[in-house]
Formats: sequence, structure tokens, C-alpha cells
Amino acid sequence: SELTKKLLKKKIVKKCIILDNFGSFINPLKNNFKDYRQQRIENTKNIIVERGDASNEHIILKLLQKYKPELIYHTAALPLAKIENLNAKEASIGSVDATRNILECLVFSQNNLRNYNFQRFVYFSSSMIYGDFKSKIINETSNTNPKEIYGTMKLAGEIITKGLSNYYNIPYTIIRPSAVYGPKDMNHRVSQIFINKAIEGVNINVHGKTERLDFTYIDDLVDGTILASTKKNGINQTFNITNGKGRTLFEFVSILKKYFPNIKYTIKKRDEFRPKRGTLSIAKASKLVGYKPKTSLEEGVYRYLKFLKIIN
Repeated sequence: SELTKKLLKKKIVKKCIILDNFGSFINPLKNNFKDYRQQRIENTKNIIVERGDASNEHIILKLLQKYKPELIYHTAALPLAKIENLNAKEASIGSVDATRNILECLVFSQNNLRNYNFQRFVYFSSSMIYGDFKSKIINETSNTNPKEIYGTMKLAGEIITKGLSNYYNIPYTIIRPSAVYGPKDMNHRVSQIFINKAIEGVNINVHGKTERLDFTYIDDLVDGTILASTKKNGINQTFNITNGKGRTLFEFVSILKKYFPNIKYTIKKRDEFRPKRGTLSIAKASKLVGYKPKTSLEEGVYRYLKFLKIIN
């Protein structure tokens, strides 16, 4: 939703179509669950919402024929790396099945629709595809060795994107985000969990005092994505679009302590399910498309809390 609004604001496109199957991947009965979907786009002109699944070829073909989109941003996938009872088939629907389906439907549409001026297919991957970081800073040529289902399927989607796009001559861009956070998140990522628990006065479990994540504010991800997907130097390239600086989970809690002096937390053993991560290099994105993140973790947390009306 933030991407569509920024594309319209910058006048890169005149209209945006959002395809959403309106699935929820957390327990809606939990306290403080807020579905921000409608709020994300209300009072915004030139955004059309269609209901459906991206893995359904009839839906994709219908939308391509109806709207002839010049840019396709494929963000449809499980929104969390760790979901209770996650299985490979479920995780493959968005990252694998939908990716193949969109690309094949796109080729068919280009061959059968007149005046279809397609520009770019953008696949959203994940930093989880690297698995355990083998060095302090990871770049786009580092080894990919995912150790769980989410990262495995995201990497499979990358391979499908590259292979089919090269075969069918479709211009593409692959985006690798990391630990995205910010207003209107509703999927209980670690940042949202920490903030909610701080607000409620509930003890926060910090799994690994030195555990690092490259926390990326949503606005920076959107800005980097637009640069990578609209500039010629981004064609057929893969980019880390992150903050470019790993921060510990303990640092995140320490930032919250400024606003919640009585915050309670417990340092726990790191979650072995998650790969050991850290900083992702953004040098390539900076050099080729001019990407420069603007939001530090301190500023991002401040904006997040301001949105939640915790601070003025």
C-alpha cells in the first residue's frame, strides 16, 4: 500500500491496481490485532483493489487484459518467516506458484494484447535466502543457503524469476528486504511485538543479546524499490534494499526504554530456527540506482510510536 501511494505521488503511474486475497497469517483473536488494510488506502484516489490469488491464472489473465499494467510488483507471499505450523506447500503458493503464473500469463498477454508496453517485473525476495551470514556484511553475490521454509521458497522464486524472465525476455528486478517495520504493520514482526509489549507493560523476550537484524523502515524500502524498478541500471539486477546497518535486538529495546522507562525484558537464548544475520551491503543499490536510506532505527521507532499516538 505504501508503494502504490508513493508511485502515484511521484507520478510514476496514473493508476495502481492492488490484488489481494485478504488472507490473515496471525491469530485475529489475539489482543491488539488491527487490520489496517482499508485504512492503508482510504482517501487515496486512483487505487483499485481487486480480490483474488496471484497463483490463479484466470484471475491474472483477466487483470492483465483489463488493465495492461506496465509495472508489476510481486509482493504476494507469506508475510512472516516464522508462522505456526508452516509447511512447504503453503509457503510455495506465493513465492513459487504465483511467480511462475504471473510470468507465464504476462508472456501470453504480451503476445495477444495490442499496444501492451510492459516495463518491469519486480519480485520481492528476502534476506532469509542467505541463511546464516558467513561474514559481518553480506552483498548480493554472497552464497545463498537458506535454512528454513520461508527463505527456501523465496530463493526458489528468485530462480524462477531469473530463469523465466531470461527465457521470455522479460525485464525484471529482484528486491531483498530485511526486517521491515513501520506504521500499519499487522503481521506481528519482531518490531511490532516489542512495541506492543512495551505499550502493554508485558515482559519482552529478547532472543540473543547480540542478535543483529538490518531493520529497514518501510519508507526507505519503498523509495529503494522505486529507484531499482524504474531506472535502467536496475534492469535484470538483484538488490539488497535495507538500512545497510545491522542493529541488535537489545538496541531496539534500549531505544524503546527512552519512551517506556519501566520496560521489562528478559534475555533468552537465541532462536536456532532463525539464521544468524547482520548487515546487508547496499553499495550496489547506491552505485547503480542512487539508493540512500534516510531513516535510522531511532527515527523509525519514533515515527512508529507517533503513528500509534504513544508520543506527540
